[in-house]
Amino acid sequence: MKKFDRAIQILVAGFCINLCMGILYAWSVFKKALVVNLGWSNADASLPYTIAIITFALSLLVAGILQDRMGPRRVLILGTIMVGLGMIISSFATTPMMLVLTFGVMTGSGIGFGYACLSPSAMKWFHPSKKGLVNGLIAAGFGLAAVYLAPLTSTLIAKYGINTSFLVLGIAVLVIAVPLAFTINNPPANYVPEVPAGYKAKSAKPVDINWRGMLKTPQFYSLWVMYAFASAAGLMIIGNITSIAATQANITDAAYLVVILAIFNSGGRVVAGILSDKIGGVKTLMIAFVMQGINMVMFATFDSEFTLIIGAAIAGVGYGTLLAVFPSIIADFYGLKNYGANYGVLYTAWGVSGFIGPVVAAFAVDATGTYTLAYTVCSAMIAVAIVLSVITKKVDAEALEKKLASA
Repeated sequence: MKKFDRAIQILVAGFCINLCMGILYAWSVFKKALVVNLGWSNADASLPYTIAIITFALSLLVAGILQDRMGPRRVLILGTIMVGLGMIISSFATTPMMLVLTFGVMTGSGIGFGYACLSPSAMKWFHPSKKGLVNGLIAAGFGLAAVYLAPLTSTLIAKYGINTSFLVLGIAVLVIAVPLAFTINNPPANYVPEVPAGYKAKSAKPVDINWRGMLKTPQFYSLWVMYAFASAAGLMIIGNITSIAATQANITDAAYLVVILAIFNSGGRVVAGILSDKIGGVKTLMIAFVMQGINMVMFATFDSEFTLIIGAAIAGVGYGTLLAVFPSIIADFYGLKNYGANYGVLYTAWGVSGFIGPVVAAFAVDATGTYTLAYTVCSAMIAVAIVLSVITKKVDAEALEKKLASA
């Protein structure tokens, strides 16, 4: 029971650290303030967010390799410190380029270093049949952050300005997330996770494929494209929801839509994680893609508070599914031993999506005054993801290992 208590502690600590690092999902509030209060263009105000996403993805790759080799604790401590310091230094930024370096590069790198360590550590403390649930809960913390950060940031900006808001949030990360990072570690070598009641063991041999082997499978490239295209659509909505509300429905204060999006984003992660444990990850993704695709086709018609709430909720569930299910699929297809590096390689797709989604949105609104073009591009990308989810099958690990051994 003691070991299971420790597993729960790791899960709760990981969830809480992600609650602190999820500042990325409240960027929509910062972006609106930069445009309205400081007169920045949509493109300039989106750039720090875009760079943060790309840096996040690249640093997660590096951090995944490091944590596979040296364990999660030191990498995670470094990451949480970088997030806090990046936010604090952002409070002194006065130009788009300064904010790109402080928030985009420093905070983005810190988030990647922190995020890379939480799921692999937590999964090792729990039985393999709980991969989806564990990933869903850890990822939910990151998405849920916007529920309190959006209104908090909105209030801070209104009372104290953008710069002080960065400072306050950065100090909070150092005070809360860094001490929690010291509690995260991998289980001892002889640790055996508690077997769930009624679990029927499968006779399949444990999978252990590194990133080089993974790159030799067609499934990886299919997963990469699905992740990039579906995430781009989700991030486009997340990064622009308050601006979309202002443009399409003349709603000037839409911070509540960020909260709704975040709640459904987080709920989608938990529900999708549980569902993937039962029906499989790829089938779960297909359901999410279809739902996400229909929503994106309809989004240009959402011109009232009610329809925007529905649209934000569906976008949240669809996007949240990706962050819970793709980690589980990587662990399922290629094993847990090299998970950090393997998922880090796949996560470059999310980084690319962070460029595609916000840039397409910024170009569309600056060029045409509406987001219709962005919705059309994202709908086409999700259609591709739906097709790939139908044709992608689980990796035959035994055959692949034999092929790699004889190569």
